[in-house]
Amino acid sequence: MNDTIRKVINEKMIDDITELERIFEADFLYIDGPISAELNSVVVDEIGLLRKYDTHGKLCIMLTTNGGDANSAERLVNVFRHNYDTVYFIIPDYAYSAGTILCMSGDKIFMNYNSVLGPIDPQVQNKEGRFVPALGYLDKIDTLLEAARDGSISQAEFLILKDFDLAELSLYEQARDLTVDLLKDWLVKYKFKDWTKHKSTGKEVSVSEKENRAKEIAEGLGNYKRWKAHGRPLNIETLRNLKLIIDDFSDIENAEKYILSFYSMAREFKQLSNMGGMTFTREGRI
Repeated sequence: MNDTIRKVINEKMIDDITELERIFEADFLYIDGPISAELNSVVVDEIGLLRKYDTHGKLCIMLTTNGGDANSAERLVNVFRHNYDTVYFIIPDYAYSAGTILCMSGDKIFMNYNSVLGPIDPQVQNKEGRFVPALGYLDKIDTLLEAARDGSISQAEFLILKDFDLAELSLYEQARDLTVDLLKDWLVKYKFKDWTKHKSTGKEVSVSEKENRAKEIAEGLGNYKRWKAHGRPLNIETLRNLKLIIDDFSDIENAEKYILSFYSMAREFKQLSNMGGMTFTREGRI
């Protein structure tokens, strides 16, 4: 990419993100790429630059990701919440798996009709070093165990079950349980913090009611039998049917215009530069 094109894209992205900071009255951080340990160190540096001027007490994270590691998501949340009292997530396109987990730590989640999240299916590194969706493996094991119990298991299936590494299975179970625990904790602490009264009755919402709602949402997002695929796209309507409050950024004057404009420029730059991932703030230069 030549320097002239780079400069034009860079200036347009800064203009768009500056307008979004004005609209949302917040600092903005764009993340596009896997949720990983490497991302954590980059985000620490980016937020350090934003906080240098201490302009806002609110952070908006515009997120695009296919997922990643739940432990890395937890570390990112610690960074966000150490620096900001209020955190919003904006999804211009998609955020799957660990990206969905990360969004559940926000005070608000903004999407439009075309945005999607995904099932909370944590990716775990197997013994071959590949990252695989944990819930898919656990669902298959459950199917084989059920077949074994009722005597309908085939010889080939029996051999698969017999040779499965129990330590690896335990790792998948731990990843699943961590994901559910994180969602329950974050939803109650952040997403539900302003949910104080029931709309229908006006009665106060108890902590146990918040915990039960968080558990219901976590189980819904983690229901592999229902979604049937690690990358199943869940749109704003589907998420609201799970009793998850999602705000529509198209309802905010000019927000959709600048979000989609910025996103278009960012994706173009990433593709032209053959980058695996990128971050950007008003202080960033690409």
